[in-house]
Amino acid sequence: MQSVEELLRNSQWAEGLTEDELDRALSGTIERLVPAGGYVCMKGEPVNHWMGVIDGLLKMASHWSTGKTTSLAGIPTGGWFGEGSLLKDEVRRYEVIALRDSRVAYMNRATFRWLLDHSIAFNRFLLTQINERLGQFIAMIEHERLLEIDARIARCLAGLFNPILGPGAQRQVEISQEELGYLAGISRQRVNQALKLLEDQGLLRIEYGRINVLDVDGLRRFGD
Repeated sequence: MQSVEELLRNSQWAEGLTEDELDRALSGTIERLVPAGGYVCMKGEPVNHWMGVIDGLLKMASHWSTGKTTSLAGIPTGGWFGEGSLLKDEVRRYEVIALRDSRVAYMNRATFRWLLDHSIAFNRFLLTQINERLGQFIAMIEHERLLEIDARIARCLAGLFNPILGPGAQRQVEISQEELGYLAGISRQRVNQALKLLEDQGLLRIEYGRINVLDVDGLRRFGD
């Protein structure tokens, strides 16, 4: 089980930092344990941290006063998020919830801003990260409008293996069918049907409390 320091040192944004810059990042980052169902951050609150998943699985979502809710993205181990809100200096426009017990790194605003002002490598990473997140959201809209449910489940699962947004994801994904349903906005029963179809296609293997992904590229192409 990796530590906060290991998460930071292994993160892509840290590759181009000097040792002094990395020490500054470490000193400005703390760890919090968020239980399953707990809030990592809440919609409408001031944005004071950039966050990364040391271990666990999170869901980025938006809830409205009408009672309607939508899931925006899954954030697996190794993923970082919240840079857009920090750069825009606005209240948070979404919430992030732990789908299971998760350890989360919180880098304070001052440290994030210092890295932004002093590290070209850090800025380059943020450009790549924001561009990748934009592509993820565009694909999500496309999938919801054009793909059948089975293909949407396949793409949702494949999305956890994005090398930029989820570099720490393992092929054996510890995720329940209910959790996958939360991410895809689909009922658990319908997720079960889709997973059985994908298993028959040789793309994954269903195990108790987890899914063993056998062909990520196949999941990305499913339904084309």
